[in-house]
Amino acid sequence: MESGFDTQALDYHTARALLEWQVELGATEAILDAPFNRYETPKETPKAKKAALPPADAPAVPQPAFDPVAEAKSAVKPVKTLEELRGAMHAFEHCQLKKGARNLVFSDGNPAARVMIIGEAPGREEDRIGKPFVGRAGQLLDRMFEAIDMGREVPLSKDAIYITNVLPWRPPQNRDPKPDEIAMLKPFLERHVEIVAPDVIVLMGNISCMAVLDKKGITRLRGQWHEAFGKPVLPMFHPAYLLRQPHAKREAWADLLSLKSKLEESV
Repeated sequence: MESGFDTQALDYHTARALLEWQVELGATEAILDAPFNRYETPKETPKAKKAALPPADAPAVPQPAFDPVAEAKSAVKPVKTLEELRGAMHAFEHCQLKKGARNLVFSDGNPAARVMIIGEAPGREEDRIGKPFVGRAGQLLDRMFEAIDMGREVPLSKDAIYITNVLPWRPPQNRDPKPDEIAMLKPFLERHVEIVAPDVIVLMGNISCMAVLDKKGITRLRGQWHEAFGKPVLPMFHPAYLLRQPHAKREAWADLLSLKSKLEESV
């Protein structure tokens, strides 16, 4: 390759001066694979192309269906205490009943009690106060258990009762809970039973039987012992039903005696 300089005639100092002059001009490579014009204006970097939108008539990609029951199971998985359970229920946003309720109705009574009562859902008074069974039906419930020397406020845990509901929020107009509402909140109820670990469970009313036993027909079910959550379970008439049908109090009294006998057997 020809050059404008006779490289054989250059002495060291001249060659170094020429090299430094090229460095000052911006030369960074001594030898390149191809000629490079450093005075050429650089071209603009090509812009990235936008992703093409799908055609208007393209079929929609199906999204995975939301499963509130799975969400509830996930919410209760780390729960170990009643306080944690209350917090998990309070944070659960997938039940529409919560939006129309005043209070979360969690429980009442002694958590160390041998008997756990599961009612249906809060009514107007329960929603206002935030405790289960505080209206007329609740007052009758207290009198029923006082008749067999038990209650929610007795000093000894062996004679105490612990009360909760299938649903912690009041349905509008006191309507019956819907099957999907029961299903999504049942994981909370299951964990509630696991934490309290009662000796016996009493199901008050038809809705409680549907939620726990997957059976309905309280007239047929009451007074017959069943098993659920690994515990003996006794269905009974709901106190609200007894207020409307006083003649059924005889069957309710027989059920209370059966409960008392079961507790004495297991001492």
